[in-house]
Amino acid sequence: MFRLDDGPKVIALTIDDGPSPVYTPQVLRLLAKYQVTATFSMVGLEVAAHPAVAREVAAAGHKIINHTWSHIDLASQSPAVIAGQITRATDAIHRATGRVPDMFRAPYGAWSPAVLRQCEQSGMIPLAWSVDPRDWSRPGVASIVGNIMRNTRTGSIILEHDGGGNRSQTVAALKIVLPRLLAEGYHFTTP
Repeated sequence: MFRLDDGPKVIALTIDDGPSPVYTPQVLRLLAKYQVTATFSMVGLEVAAHPAVAREVAAAGHKIINHTWSHIDLASQSPAVIAGQITRATDAIHRATGRVPDMFRAPYGAWSPAVLRQCEQSGMIPLAWSVDPRDWSRPGVASIVGNIMRNTRTGSIILEHDGGGNRSQTVAALKIVLPRLLAEGYHFTTP
């Protein structure tokens, strides 16, 4: 899934690579302030290290999906490694939150026939994105904001990150982007 088909001005915000004890709570506060529900693509290792943060995301009503156990590029991996990465992450998310994810996002957007087969066997919908401001590379708040505002349209799935490094630029950008998108009449949903 690269885009949503839920009606005019409907978009989704996805937050990858957490949970982070530093940045996830900041993102959660912003989402609560603007009454936005998001999808968090969680890495199993991070969930196991920070189960209380994962529970906080779940308790706030956000969707949690599988983003592998250790955030490796699955495209060149064997079916056994792919299955292990996905299964371990699902188990960690379930242990921490009581939820079993029904969607999967491949790290780096690296899809392969074997990854898609494992999604099907695991009963998970593959989730991609259509707007990537490359916030993980820390291009600056203005760059992140500009990219999102220029590229977001009805049906967009926006990619942001709360884990995997310093995400202060992402948090600062979300403070600007969320009220702007809402003022432009967009409505947030989860895929």
